[in-house]
Amino acid sequence: MSSSPAIKKIRPLQLVAVIFFTVSGGPYGLEPLLSYAGEHGALLLLMLTPIVWDVPAIFTVLELNSMMPIEGGYYRWVKYALGTRWGFYEGWWTWLYTFVDLAIYPVLFVQYASFFYPELAAYKIPVCLCIIWASAGLNILGIVPVGRVSLILGVGVLTPFLVLILAFFYHHTGGLNIPSPSLKGITYPSMGMALYTVMWNCLGWDNVTTYAEEVEKPVRSYLVSVFTAFILVLVVYFFAILVAQQSHIGFITLTDRGFPELGVLISGRWLGIMIAAGGMASTLGIYAAVLLSVSRVPKVMADDGLLPKWLNKLHSKFGTPYVSIIICSLVVSLMVLWTFADLLIIDVTVYGAGLFLEYISLIRLRLSEPDRPRPFKIPLNIAGLCLMALLPLVVYAVALSGALVSTGKGIIPAVFAVCALLTAELVWWIIKWTKLPQV
Repeated sequence: MSSSPAIKKIRPLQLVAVIFFTVSGGPYGLEPLLSYAGEHGALLLLMLTPIVWDVPAIFTVLELNSMMPIEGGYYRWVKYALGTRWGFYEGWWTWLYTFVDLAIYPVLFVQYASFFYPELAAYKIPVCLCIIWASAGLNILGIVPVGRVSLILGVGVLTPFLVLILAFFYHHTGGLNIPSPSLKGITYPSMGMALYTVMWNCLGWDNVTTYAEEVEKPVRSYLVSVFTAFILVLVVYFFAILVAQQSHIGFITLTDRGFPELGVLISGRWLGIMIAAGGMASTLGIYAAVLLSVSRVPKVMADDGLLPKWLNKLHSKFGTPYVSIIICSLVVSLMVLWTFADLLIIDVTVYGAGLFLEYISLIRLRLSEPDRPRPFKIPLNIAGLCLMALLPLVVYAVALSGALVSTGKGIIPAVFAVCALLTAELVWWIIKWTKLPQV
């Protein structure tokens, strides 16, 4: 009788790299922030939004993961706390948002690669497909290869921005002229898009828990790695936007041409080349890390009888859910024609709905199992937890309502995202009618 293949486990330093790419991958994608929020609002929103949007999510993830560091992460937490139906909602919404999220990165890769070869834009689809399926192959090899590649790519992402920051301060002999922080003059739709931009660049802390059983000493490793990654993300974002602001680059130019154009302005084409190469490394690293996290969810849902059983098949040699990885890659291959702005709105809207189920699960478990061991426990009572969950809800509501009242195209993806959320109930009833076990 053959035994299951032994699963190699990832170490904390590699976990930091995987978390960094799952949540951020560097400031690539932040370029439109100055156009939406202006010079007075950009840094203010960049510093405040992660505090009210990310910190509650990080604390929630760490407490729930310390209670249940299991494969499937947030899906399993919600299913345990709120029941099978809501667990299915959580898994389904995550699958939907991740398909949208994954579709962004191959497109961004082509955008940054076009800095070197402008004619590459004409071959966007073939290049995107190569990235999608190369990443699928890497993920099938297992979490350790993904962690090693993420560590290498992380150096490739952070080095160009370190050089950019040093080059700026070397050439910038005068003092910094930081505009007074203010949201005055920002229209409501622009505020919504500014929030979406920051929220998208800081989401995914719960995604890194779906492979907890593949992490050495998961409770301690997640505690150290998550906070390390969070500080790293904030520092890199702050200095990237500060340099862009102080360089006086046109905000529309930054939005259209990205950080490579900022590098050219600061120190010449050689720095633009470094940053463009970093952007390519960023998109590759994010794609591999996000695919790693989402591919575990349908596998665990299939184990629970909420999806067809063939989705939980593991590779005979590497012990990875290769069928789930292939299915995810097939769907993403069909979605790379969408625009970045539309994908961003859909992505954050669907993700936020699943995140709030995790907040409810946290509160429910505090009420139903107050004495259960929690190696990490948020130092708040039930009322405090409710207030903590209210902070990201307000940010989410402002961003979504800003898109909905927009007179531009923002309303279309926002409405689409709401409709996508409603499909969970339809698919749930289909599953009940097919009489899969445990429903």
